[in-house]
Amino acid sequence: MPVDNYERILEKLAKASGLEKEEIERKIEAKRAKLSGLISKEGAMQIIAAELGINFDDEKLKIEELLPGMRKVNVVGKIINLFPVRTFTTKKGDEGKVANFFIADETSNVKVVLWDTNHIGLIEKGEVGEGKVIEISNASMRDNEIHLGSFSEFKLSDEVLGDVKTEKVVKEKEIIDFRVQEGVSSRAFIVQAFEPRFFHICPECNKKVVSGTEGFICAEHGKVAAEKRALINFVLDDGTESIRAVAFHEALKPLGITELEDPEKLLNQREDLLGKEMIFVGNIRLNKFFNNPEFILDDIQEINHDELIANLEKKE
Repeated sequence: MPVDNYERILEKLAKASGLEKEEIERKIEAKRAKLSGLISKEGAMQIIAAELGINFDDEKLKIEELLPGMRKVNVVGKIINLFPVRTFTTKKGDEGKVANFFIADETSNVKVVLWDTNHIGLIEKGEVGEGKVIEISNASMRDNEIHLGSFSEFKLSDEVLGDVKTEKVVKEKEIIDFRVQEGVSSRAFIVQAFEPRFFHICPECNKKVVSGTEGFICAEHGKVAAEKRALINFVLDDGTESIRAVAFHEALKPLGITELEDPEKLLNQREDLLGKEMIFVGNIRLNKFFNNPEFILDDIQEINHDELIANLEKKE
């Protein structure tokens, strides 16, 4: 597994401070302990860096080196996925715009959010688009996204980027270190499994449909022969923290849940899952109703113990 951004920044910090990585990590853990574990390793590391008189403001970083909470972020990347500009109405009734896209370099990729109309205008006029290399200055990291305001700079770059990392980035993390908008992989136990919930989707676009008087209606394709799908909520725990997770139809197969329509058999299958340790892969999003992070599962894997032992030996 490639070195993650925490390790990269740790190495930079060790080099800049002249301290051993182990000593800095002891300081990080001591800071987390002092704050009762309410801060992530990355957040504690930024505090330690500030206490050592070191900051990475105005330094051009690789995408993999970006950490939540960073300010004055400077980065260069190629736009690999550009979404349509959205218009919204503020609480005061004013109209605003927001643009989202992903940029990538040879180390990783990240979502970028534009709020300034001048920046968004470059996209609307076609001056900036997919495949273009851009330079971002004086931005900030909110969770795991780069956000640009009116004081940020956004322009085309002369830098040439060859092969960039376009595949989804997944970081191996403990639950206590999960952050919203992050792709993660974690080894954890299923400690609770809830009743399944059912919904219907459009067979054309896979989006949720609504039930009408004449059948199921898709907002894009009209009346459709909808397909039934299921989701199940779980609670996962890895010893550091617990989190509510959601597994949709396809992700349920590795769990052995096949009797969704038979309540008695389903109950037995759900009970068999309790206490089972597996590897869970997906994205962390904010559940706006409960205002809590939620783990949306893309894949669930059995643990390969030989591979696990080999990886643990590498870390020693």
